[in-house]
Amino acid sequence: VQLQASGGGSVQAGGSLRLSCTASGFIFRTKTMAWYRQAPERQRERVATITRDGNPDYAESVKGRFTINRDNAKNTVYLQMNNLKPEDTGVYYCNAPLSIYPWGAGTLVTVSS
Repeated sequence: VQLQASGGGSVQAGGSLRLSCTASGFIFRTKTMAWYRQAPERQRERVATITRDGNPDYAESVKGRFTINRDNAKNTVYLQMNNLKPEDTGVYYCNAPLSIYPWGAGTLVTVSS
């Protein structure tokens, strides 16, 4: 199994980024997928989830600012992040929350004020 996240970068508060995560090694279309983030010196937290049928759910801290979607033909899950805040800074990962495969390297998002 591989989970390859990309699209991170450094932005100012109020900016936007779109993250991508391409999966391999399992049947992607059958899995609920999620984005997680880990801020410095904090535990990893789930920020957005999308079921295999495309139903999204969000942590309160990102609701209204982040949008998760997926392309099963490309084995890819996306996270559109708008109106970014400094507290969104962290390494972002994707995984399947009901399976929890080995974590990939993630992609770093840095939001400056």
